[in-house]
Amino acid sequence: MFLKPNRLLAFFFFALIGFGAQAHTLDKSFIYLRMYETDGIEGRFEMHVDDLIEYLGYDLPEYPEEADVRPYQEALQNYILANASFSANGKPYTIVFTGEISFWRVQIGSFVNLHFKLADSAGYPDKIDVSYSVFLDKDPSHVNMLGIEYNWRAGLINNESYLSLAFSETGDVQTLDLADSSVWNGFWMMIKQGVWHIWIGLDHILFLLALILPSVVRRRRKENPTGWLRWEWEPVKAFKPAFWYILKVVTFFTIAHTITLSVAALEIVVLPPRFVESVIAFSIGLAALHNITPIFKSRDWIIAFGFGLFHGFGFASVLGDLGFRGEFLTLSLLGFNIGVELGQIVIIALIFPILYFIRKSGKYSGFLVYTSIFLIVISLYWLVERAFDINLTLDDKIIRAGGDLLRWLGIKEPV
Repeated sequence: MFLKPNRLLAFFFFALIGFGAQAHTLDKSFIYLRMYETDGIEGRFEMHVDDLIEYLGYDLPEYPEEADVRPYQEALQNYILANASFSANGKPYTIVFTGEISFWRVQIGSFVNLHFKLADSAGYPDKIDVSYSVFLDKDPSHVNMLGIEYNWRAGLINNESYLSLAFSETGDVQTLDLADSSVWNGFWMMIKQGVWHIWIGLDHILFLLALILPSVVRRRRKENPTGWLRWEWEPVKAFKPAFWYILKVVTFFTIAHTITLSVAALEIVVLPPRFVESVIAFSIGLAALHNITPIFKSRDWIIAFGFGLFHGFGFASVLGDLGFRGEFLTLSLLGFNIGVELGQIVIIALIFPILYFIRKSGKYSGFLVYTSIFLIVISLYWLVERAFDINLTLDDKIIRAGGDLLRWLGIKEPV
């Protein structure tokens, strides 16, 4: 799946002139493939709109819509068929266009994407011969590249950063090597995806925070019948029992979301995403309210387990976004859930010692209450946004800031 030695210097040159972080640049066209065990190989051809205008004479705006491209669809497909090929063991694959047209819009303009499948490509071989020569006869400096966007066995999921082949000559045929793949690669990638998605899932993190806050104190009834606060908090005496207690509570959360993630992946139960996301938002507020006035006295695990079921349906949508279609189902679910659990343990390991250290402060009870109120406000904000399907923009900014923080810390999305 890597460039041949005689292509390596050229490839690094293209990387140095700006390809790396921003994969889509001018004077380049792309093929992105998705490899599935049973469904076979599918993908998309990506061409910059400026190239379509300059080299093929299409009358297109800088950022076209689907209706702008449709009149040229048949001609463009024929042009691609004349300049692209896939074969294995001397047998050519037939390129079948699906009719789907999509766009990748970047600062330098827009890429037009034509989606396709390779007929009879299920159980794909270890090596595939590929040629891709669009625009090369018209511009000697043009380069075409091929990347594997999804290949479970190679551990590639939502990958657009690393490319496998580069074509710079008309009629150039190169071999895509898929032999360097194993079940372990896919399993390890699913673990990393589980860790990553619990870390960037702000709603899941805040739900965990609501559960962790009371873990370093114990609630007891306050002898003050005239006040509305009928409870007060006393700090736990030892670190270990409190830490094991919160791990137990979070484990109930893991068990619950494992159940629903599995049934959703198997399509035994499918719930509307809007309903699921609304319940997840509500779960944060209810867990936080439980910190202020007990709903399930001494049974925090009930909240963790009950709402963990809905968080599992949320994780199922993540797998769908990753392109997961049920291949290696058991290993995928196991790996993803292990990753989520590891990610949760890291979050607990970071937050719990701090809370334990300040638990004896006379202000901790106030900190717990006010933080819980803050979580309730966020919960209501998200609930309104998700239940009524409106975008209040603050959510996107917070998530983007969180992603920027992780990247600043050197933690990047696995690919």
